[in-house]
Amino acid sequence: MKTLEPKEVFGIFHEITRVPRPSKHEEHIREWLINFAKSHNLDYQIDAIGNVVMRSPASSGYEQHEGVILQAHMDMVCEKNNDTEHDFLTEGISTYIDGDFIKAHGTTLGGDDGIGMAMALSALISPTLKHPALEALFTVDEETGLTGADNLGEGMLTGKRLINLDSEDDGQIFIGCAGGIDTLAKLHYKEENTPSDMFAALVKIGGLMGGHSGDDINKGRANANKLLVRYLFKVSKQTDLRIASINGGNLRNAIAREAFATILVPFAYKEQLRIDFNHFVAEIEGEFKEVEKDLRLTLESCDFPEFVLPKIVSDRLLLSLYACPHGVYAMSKDMPGLVETSTNLASVKMKEDEDGKYVEINTSQRSSVESQKHNLKNMVECALRLSGATVTHGDGYPGWAPNVHSKLLEQTKQAYIDVTGQEPEVKAIHAGLECGLFLTKYPYLDMVSVGPQMSGVHSPMEQLSISSTRKTWEWLKRILSLL
Repeated sequence: MKTLEPKEVFGIFHEITRVPRPSKHEEHIREWLINFAKSHNLDYQIDAIGNVVMRSPASSGYEQHEGVILQAHMDMVCEKNNDTEHDFLTEGISTYIDGDFIKAHGTTLGGDDGIGMAMALSALISPTLKHPALEALFTVDEETGLTGADNLGEGMLTGKRLINLDSEDDGQIFIGCAGGIDTLAKLHYKEENTPSDMFAALVKIGGLMGGHSGDDINKGRANANKLLVRYLFKVSKQTDLRIASINGGNLRNAIAREAFATILVPFAYKEQLRIDFNHFVAEIEGEFKEVEKDLRLTLESCDFPEFVLPKIVSDRLLLSLYACPHGVYAMSKDMPGLVETSTNLASVKMKEDEDGKYVEINTSQRSSVESQKHNLKNMVECALRLSGATVTHGDGYPGWAPNVHSKLLEQTKQAYIDVTGQEPEVKAIHAGLECGLFLTKYPYLDMVSVGPQMSGVHSPMEQLSISSTRKTWEWLKRILSLL
C-alpha cells in the first residue's frame, strides 16, 4: 500500500490499519496520533473524553484567511467472518490490493474512517499544500454512540468552517444527515429441561452482504435475523417447536449477515422439517437472487441440548421479532431518492446477568425528521414489548439540517469542477454523522462532508477505491486552496 499514489495519504493509511482501534478502545490509536503530532512538531490538544485536535499554521499567503477544521473519527467497526480468527483489541488489519481496491482478509478494513484520518494528517504536514490555518479533529466512539462528538471539550475548535471526511461516495457532497436512536429489549427467562422425545437441529443463515444500517438500508439486502425468525415461525405453525438457542447479528449499525438457532421438533416431523426447509430455501433464494449472491442457508442435526426456552417465551419471542419492523419506513418528501426514516433489527443474543438468563435484542432507528424518529422508536418498542421484554432507549443524537446557501458548499463544488471538469452531486445522507452534534456546541459552523468511494462498509466486504482516494485527495487540496 505504501507504494500507491498519493504516497503521503496511503503511507499514513497503511500505518493506521496496523493500529488496533475498536470503538471505546481508542487508546492505541490515540497514542499513535500523539506520537505523530510530536514527530511533526504539531500543536495538539486532548479533551476529557479522549478526542484529539492537531493544529498547523496557515501556509504563506493564507495567514489572513479564516481557519478551517478537518474532521474524522478514530474508531472503526470491528466485524469479521465467522471462520476468521482475529482479535481487534490487539491486532491490526491485514490488508491486500485487488485491482483498484484495498481490502482486508476476512475483517472490516477500517477505511471508515481511517482514510479520512490519513487525508487530514497528510494535509497537516504537506510541505506544498496551500491552505488557511488548519485544525484536525479526531473523535472517539463515532461508530457505537457518537460519544466523542457529543462530549467534545470546550475550546477544542476555533475555526468556523468544517470539512467532515467521513463520507463514502465519490463525487458527492453531503450537507445533511439523519438523527438516530437505539432501542434495546431484554427478555428474561428461566430455562427448562429439554423434552426427551424430540429431534435437535441447527439452522444457519450466512453469506449475506450486510452493510451499513443507514447508507445500505435501501439496497434490498437481506437481514439474517429476519430470515431466521421467518423460518422458525413457519415451523412453529406446523408443529411443536422448541428453541434452545438463538443468536444473530453483532453491531447496532450493521445489517445482520449471520444468524443461528438450535431448535427441536417432534421426531414425527423430522423428515417434513427437511422438506419444508428446502422449500423455504428456494423461496428465499428466489426473492434475493439479484442481491444476495452468496446466501447460505443450512439445516443439520446437532448435539441434543440440555435446556430450552419455555414454550410461552419462545412463542412470544418469535411473534415479537416477526412483527418488529426492519428496513425503510419512509422516503424523503424534500429530497427525491433519500431515505427519510428506517429501522434496523441489528442483533439477537442470548446472555446472562445477575437476574439470570435473557435474550437481548438490539435495534436502531434513523430519521431526518425528529418526530418520525420517535414515532418509529415507539413502534419498535410496542412490537418488542409484546414478547414480555423490558424495553429501553438510548439518548439518541440529532440530525444535521441541510444549508443549501452555504458558502463552503459553493467553494467545495467549485473545487470539484476545477479538478474533474464535472459537477458534483449535493446530497443528504441517511446515516449519522457527527456534524449534527458539533452544531449543538458550535452553532455557527458551516459544514460539508466528503470522502472517497467505499463499499461494503461495516462488513468484511468493505473495500476502498484507490483511484477515488487519489481524486478525493486532489479535490481536498483544491478546496483548501480556495478557502
